[in-house]
Amino acid sequence: MAEGTRRVAGRRTARPPGGRIQLACSNRQRVLPVRVTELKRLITAAIRALSVPAAELSLTIVEDAEIADLHDRWLGIPGPTDVITFDLGPSASLAPLTETAGIPATLNGEIIASAETARREADRYHWQPEHELAYYFVHGLLHLCGFDDHLPSQRRTMRRRERQVMEAIGLPAPPRRLPAVPRRRRATSSPSSRTP
Repeated sequence: MAEGTRRVAGRRTARPPGGRIQLACSNRQRVLPVRVTELKRLITAAIRALSVPAAELSLTIVEDAEIADLHDRWLGIPGPTDVITFDLGPSASLAPLTETAGIPATLNGEIIASAETARREADRYHWQPEHELAYYFVHGLLHLCGFDDHLPSQRRTMRRRERQVMEAIGLPAPPRRLPAVPRRRRATSSPSSRTP
């Protein structure tokens, strides 16, 4: 058999360049029709655009009630949010790094996004809800790659990278965001001390 191919159920399929990418996708909502195969294709392309060598990710699409529960339970912030990312990989000090901006050699995590929020925000920004949902998963992927958006300079860097990745995977760049209204955290233990 030729290099770069493998046999699956009697068929030859192309082996993706680079390391292994495993994506599990669960659609637990009924608000927005989602083509799971297309979402997985887009996220695989985003992983490649970020030069991530390998990834094992769980992608979950939920409604606002479920993400609000997770948001409160894990971050101590009541109410729904667009996306929550759990880094399930080894700690940064133990993970082998690639040559690309300190990205772990294998991303391992869970990204949970709200389709209900995507539909609402897509109306607000005048673009497709499917694009908004894909944008949430790209945003979560960037968090797994070590990007942060707490400080204005970090946020600008992350937004620029989001636009680059969205365009690289064939989607329009996300519209500029309006300033968010800060929410108050409840006094709880740190989410990093908990496991999902």
